[in-house]
Amino acid sequence: METYAAFADSELILQADLPQVARQIKTLVDAGDPRTLLVFEFPTGKQIDLDLRGSLDNVLAAVAATPPKPAESKPRGPGRPKLGVVGREVTLLPRHWEWLNAQPGGASVALRKLVEQARRDNQGADRQRQAREAAFRFMSAIAGNLPGFEEASRALFAGDRKKFVTATHEWPLDVRDFAHSLAAEGFPGE
Repeated sequence: METYAAFADSELILQADLPQVARQIKTLVDAGDPRTLLVFEFPTGKQIDLDLRGSLDNVLAAVAATPPKPAESKPRGPGRPKLGVVGREVTLLPRHWEWLNAQPGGASVALRKLVEQARRDNQGADRQRQAREAAFRFMSAIAGNLPGFEEASRALFAGDRKKFVTATHEWPLDVRDFAHSLAAEGFPGE
């Protein structure tokens, strides 16, 4: 289940599923809460915009009716749709195509094997990169004006946990803790 975090200024007011977060945000807005209200997706750090117009029921209905991914606009051609195969263009040098076409099963099989091997080989590095990007998205939205933001960003992308913790030490507790939780897998050996 995806979770979301709702912040009022620098205070974490709720971390829950999107309908619960939307209910809390709508209640605060209707009560005239003057604080800046922000919602973030966990663990991506992406900021979420909620349509708070209308009644609480309207807001909850809009959240429940999350639009599906857009369908392809052009008709599907030949291929293997049950496997979810998607044709895309790949630009390679002639020597790359020669090598791929000489592989057992041809270019498509060879490319799929290469991609799967690269995914396995880079799992740890990909997790670290994704954690750093998530933390930076969150930090940019809510902590960009806080002291130590630039130092924290540099430490985050350098993979220096100690400097990151030091740079965020003076941040409001909830902001600091949430940034740390997003960045947790972004440091080597974590």
